[in-house]
Amino acid sequence: MAVKAIAKGVRMSPRKVAVVAALVRGRSVEDALTILSHVPRRAATPVQKVVASARANAENNHNYKPNSLQIVEISVTPGPRLKRYRPAAHGRALPFQRRTSHIRVVVEGEQRAASVAAKPTKAEAKKEEK
Repeated sequence: MAVKAIAKGVRMSPRKVAVVAALVRGRSVEDALTILSHVPRRAATPVQKVVASARANAENNHNYKPNSLQIVEISVTPGPRLKRYRPAAHGRALPFQRRTSHIRVVVEGEQRAASVAAKPTKAEAKKEEK
């Protein structure tokens, strides 16, 4: 089963974020985090956070082995645009758009073995004693 993490509304152009996402597409999560920590682009930080979040989701919520995780899919799509105006000569205002991005990371890996049954609760222990 694939595990995903999504960051919505990242205040960066999808074109710029997609360049960074392409660097880690198809790699292991450990390699991707190492690469992203050394990429000198502002877009590397949100991509790194989403990959780390996908790893945490896989480990804590879905019981995957952390060293076996691979990035199956990483996609960057445009989010809503903020429409703004920039002052220009002769009292004019020129429109521009601040673009946002949605980053989606899907990871897969090897699941851990099922853990041993937990200790019985106090109520169950009292029932066994009787």
